Amino acid sequence: MQNISEVTEFILVGLTDAPELQIPLCIIFTFIYLTTLIGNLGMIGLILLDSRLHTPMYFFLSNLSLVDCVYASAVTPKVIEGFLTENKIISYNTCATQMFFLIAFAIAEGFLLASMAFDRHAAVCKPLHYSTTMTTTICTLLIAGSYIIGFLQSSIHVAFTFHLSFCHSNRVNHFFCDIPPLLDLSCSSIYTNEIVLFILAALNVALTVLVILNSYILIFVAIMRMRSADGQKKAISTCASHLTTVSIFYGTIIFMYLQPSSTHSMDTDKVASVFYTMIIPMLNPIVYSLRNTEVKNAFRKFTGKVLFSLGLV
Repeated sequence: MQNISEVTEFILVGLTDAPELQIPLCIIFTFIYLTTLIGNLGMIGLILLDSRLHTPMYFFLSNLSLVDCVYASAVTPKVIEGFLTENKIISYNTCATQMFFLIAFAIAEGFLLASMAFDRHAAVCKPLHYSTTMTTTICTLLIAGSYIIGFLQSSIHVAFTFHLSFCHSNRVNHFFCDIPPLLDLSCSSIYTNEIVLFILAALNVALTVLVILNSYILIFVAIMRMRSADGQKKAISTCASHLTTVSIFYGTIIFMYLQPSSTHSMDTDKVASVFYTMIIPMLNPIVYSLRNTEVKNAFRKFTGKVLFSLGLV
């Protein structure tokens, strides 16, 4: 019999070992993280404070901002700590917790984007029935369903991953605890894990993409039938921000998971992972603030009140 010592902590290899890149990357990621927090928390605060934004669309958007804050916070602070202290050790339980929150809120984001597509379809295709279609109850159920699906699937992934024995090594070839690099460290059979991962990922993508594509096909048909150019322009503007966010989110997923195996590498995965764990959460509030007139007007109104209260105007 061979003695096997179980892993009790992991070492995150990180993005790079180059000493000259540690400080620049630390500064860049700190700026990205602070921008993410300010942008998303600011968006949530703006929606809560301005009664004109108390609509289904912004109800979904405030939850999207919350999701972005959480799963960016699950990864980025640990990466920054690694650059500052060169401490790349993460405990077994912390690794499992990081994986749980990252997967749960990433899945929730996909279903929130699908719910937002359904909302835009109702607004453009059935404007007279919008208030009866997108009721508070329906919106709450869609949002609660997004979180529940995320938490359930994340629990399954974490349970299956950390049920394995890790005895080959404790060096995770990534900058956070993700499923594929942890499966590479296992000395147990990972066949069941791979099947579960594939089935759940396929179901998530199929369901959300189907809803989004179906919604936008119907929206496109409705826009083409409009006789008024102003009506077409207004309909397009209501969907532009959401469509931009969807394109960035799913474009990254397609790039990461559907590239040919001959060109696939862990370094490429790491770059793509930086994009969807750090860059996308930062971009979402920027996209909605730059392309949305109602958000810009609400921000101007809030800024004006703050300046007036300070006696600056």
